[in-house]
Amino acid sequence: MNRADRLELVTDPVRRTGRTLLSAGVEQSYVDVEDPRHLHFEYVRRIAAAAELAAPRGVPLDVLHLGGGALTLPRWLAATRPGSAQRVVERDAAVVELVARELPPLPPEVRVEVADAREAVTATPAGSYDLVIADIYRAARMPRHVRTVEFAAEVARTLRPDGLYLVNVTDLPPLVGTRVQVAVLRAVFGDVGVLGDRRMLRGRRYGNLVLAATPRPGGLPVGRLAVAALRDPVPGGLLHGAALDTFVAGARPAGDGDTR
Repeated sequence: MNRADRLELVTDPVRRTGRTLLSAGVEQSYVDVEDPRHLHFEYVRRIAAAAELAAPRGVPLDVLHLGGGALTLPRWLAATRPGSAQRVVERDAAVVELVARELPPLPPEVRVEVADAREAVTATPAGSYDLVIADIYRAARMPRHVRTVEFAAEVARTLRPDGLYLVNVTDLPPLVGTRVQVAVLRAVFGDVGVLGDRRMLRGRRYGNLVLAATPRPGGLPVGRLAVAALRDPVPGGLLHGAALDTFVAGARPAGDGDTR
């Protein structure tokens, strides 16, 4: 394995039970081997906070994770919603092997498979999931075939009517990629919002935003999402409705035929 492909799990010098998955020296995931409820990265906490609103507390969910990494969120969901049936699709077999070898085992309700995210979604029966979480990156970029209207439509097909789709987007000012992704989701889903650090939402820094979408118009719990964003250790906000109209103005959704 050359340096560009190097994978490693390193111990957090501050929190000795913490392990960080690095790919070519870049942080990919963080897991506490003794406390799966501990979520280190801000964007992961925002995904978790939104996922908590998908059903009453503790109720098991049927969940599809597109992109696995160190399986932080599958471990968290297994701890907070025991009995949840979780399917994890991770493209990189080396990641799956390293995580299985070096980190605590997963409960039997969590199934991990090595596959391409789009192929896996396309082969999934309609209405299979309450929650789909996408964190799909290759060389710090979301692959083009998973950021199109056609892919979003396939995800929407796999969700139940009140299901929730959560997407991690890494971007930098002026957030062109995020605006296009919002336009993509709005072309398919009935209700869409964006969660993040307020500096990110204003396009003032590089980082992560979380897109939330549901098939049903008016289906997002907007008030509770806004409160959850504000309560994070890094207080954030929610773009929705008119504010999201302004944010996405002029962005054109990408399709499979686009070369962007």
